[in-house]
Amino acid sequence: MIDEQEFLQEEPEFDRKEFTITDGQTPLRLDLFLSEKLAQVSRNKIQNSIIAELITVNGRPVKSNYKIRPKDQIEIVFPKSTVPDHVIPQDIPLDIIYEDDDLMVINKPAGMVVHPAPGNYEGTLANALAYYLKKGTQKLDNERLGLVHRIDKETSGLLLVAKSDLAATHLSSQFYHHTIQREYWALVWGTPAENSGTITGNVGRDPKNRQRMTIFEDPEMGKHAVTHYEIIESFYYTSLLKCKLETGRTHQIRIHMKHFRHPLFNDERYDGDRIHKGTIFTKYKQFVQNCFKMLPRFALHARSLGFIHPTTNKKMFFEVDPPNDFLELVDKWRKYMETKKEEDN
Repeated sequence: MIDEQEFLQEEPEFDRKEFTITDGQTPLRLDLFLSEKLAQVSRNKIQNSIIAELITVNGRPVKSNYKIRPKDQIEIVFPKSTVPDHVIPQDIPLDIIYEDDDLMVINKPAGMVVHPAPGNYEGTLANALAYYLKKGTQKLDNERLGLVHRIDKETSGLLLVAKSDLAATHLSSQFYHHTIQREYWALVWGTPAENSGTITGNVGRDPKNRQRMTIFEDPEMGKHAVTHYEIIESFYYTSLLKCKLETGRTHQIRIHMKHFRHPLFNDERYDGDRIHKGTIFTKYKQFVQNCFKMLPRFALHARSLGFIHPTTNKKMFFEVDPPNDFLELVDKWRKYMETKKEEDN
């Protein structure tokens, strides 16, 4: 059975609506007009979306009191929810890097699922947030529990959580407009030919293996995805890379690096759990197996996160080092290369 939670993309997904104001429409405030047209959407959510520039008129942001006119082209973008309506609150410790009245920045451990899904209804970050936010004085009116994006279960690192609907809308808008800064560290097989570069490719579900994503030439088959990489340190057989996301598609870094012929170290789903560089001698194979045991998951960490604060408009930036097992694995490869150089000399 496929765990659909594993196939949610990192960035929030959006519902888009477009329509043209008909002839004969009397001038009316945009927020009032949309409240009548979208009866299932609260006026507060509509006003927040206008402020966050997720609702535009004729391709331009406007204010809530804008008077609509015949032939106006209105585009509406609302983030979709990926969290079930009812989440069981659980007292699960959270590693909170930063918190204020509007948002939280959390360091998620590897192995924790972000959203509940079949097979993972408890023990998720959403369960922990349902408990933690319930204790607070602010209420999040929507059902998303403040989760404006996600990272894979086995990926460690920084996640952004909204504590109000206004913050959720503003932060979702930044993801929509690709202004959120995200940097990951990844240990990959081999060493790229160039010290830095950009990988592009349309990411979509693999029709031959529904448990994997793949790259499509046809943009209609997948979603446009861009990853910028830079080598931090090369160990010849493996390399530590810095990966910056322009987009946040499902398994983006993992499938981009596989497509680039440098799969993530120990990424079973994308062929990183076998030797891609090096000899087949028993001693080396045993060393690699020991490395796999040291980090029994793919080597990916969301190290930094930058965004504009939704109420102060100040630039915020956070970073956190990878967990110890990740750092110890990198150091193991570093020492292996140092020993090998000494032997060669």
